[in-house]
Amino acid sequence: MSEEKIKNRRAHIISLSLTKLGDGLVDPKLVLSWLLTYLGAGAVWVGMLVPLREAGALLPQLFTAVRLRRYSIRKWWWVIGSVIQGFAVLAIALSALLLEGAFAGVSIVTSVAMFALARSVCSVSYKDVLGKTVDKEVRGTVTGTASSIAAFGVLLFGFALWFDWLAEPVLIIGALFLASILWFIAALQFTTLIENESEVANISSGQAASLYINYLRNDKELRKFIYTRALLTSTAIAPPFLILLAQSEVGNIVSQLGALVITSSFSTFVSGRIWGKLSDRSTRAVLAFSGLTGGFILLVAFFTAQTDLLNTFWYLPLILFVLMTSYQGVRIARSIHLVNLATEETRATYTALSNTIIGIVLLGTSLFGVLAKFIGIQPVVFVLALMSLGGGLLASSLKNP
Repeated sequence: MSEEKIKNRRAHIISLSLTKLGDGLVDPKLVLSWLLTYLGAGAVWVGMLVPLREAGALLPQLFTAVRLRRYSIRKWWWVIGSVIQGFAVLAIALSALLLEGAFAGVSIVTSVAMFALARSVCSVSYKDVLGKTVDKEVRGTVTGTASSIAAFGVLLFGFALWFDWLAEPVLIIGALFLASILWFIAALQFTTLIENESEVANISSGQAASLYINYLRNDKELRKFIYTRALLTSTAIAPPFLILLAQSEVGNIVSQLGALVITSSFSTFVSGRIWGKLSDRSTRAVLAFSGLTGGFILLVAFFTAQTDLLNTFWYLPLILFVLMTSYQGVRIARSIHLVNLATEETRATYTALSNTIIGIVLLGTSLFGVLAKFIGIQPVVFVLALMSLGGGLLASSLKNP
């Protein structure tokens, strides 16, 4: 292996490990939701966190991809996006330190929106740079290794919460400051990548829209992949509904937060590198297996909802562990599959097109909360199980690019 390839692989692993660790410390589903509750921001602001974070990072990518193709060296987009994310997290930490109530809610949610927009830039540029600087045979190993390294750090954070090593607001606000530093270091590390120039394409927004439509019309595999990914979003949005389904009362909300962080990070730690290596062999198999496993465990939760199992101390963490492990498989394999499916000329466009459509799907999944209010949590879990199973079955018909 050449020195350039070793250097690039190391740069990817270090940069990605740092940002993934930062993601775990700034998790909107767990950490930021608890923080806004602690600051008395109100349910309205808490409810905006996840939709803004997820959809905001995906929807703008159609516009980002057009501009990305005007530059021959594209790593700088990821560097700039990471720096902005670092400043956004720093703003969240300062808001938590200095503000409370609705003011804290407005400030933190606004910072999350800025974070998400910067993330959209990083998402498009990263897949493009990954395809240019890391060999196809080891892309899954690189991203999976980074996931496992970061998960170990988040696992330590979860244990710190669980055992109350510091007063909980001090620990969480300190973690936010640390996360901002991690993004700055990751940006600096990413500048060391050796990237060859890409062909520059100057196209207008109108031409881009026509191009996107043609890609969807002419590439059957791309359409099938997007359908599969849309169905497998169920593995990402199901955890909150499982917690509601359990209807368990936990006296110490910080202990509950620690347990959830531990469960999530441990599943990533033990499965990230494994999923990465398996994705290098067959992304289709990983997507299919993960979807079917996620659907199966959701069905188990659905059929046991009327029993006392979900209220035991071990059952819900076990269910969540299997589900989060499935989600990690989906997350790693879908990224590698798309990079492998596209060419250097279409990679950024395919990424943006796929992510924008999935962003719309994720906004639509917010209706599951409204649906649960009228028909109950259990039927929603059943629908999510069917989605995951359907995604797994559809994934089995994909071609390995």
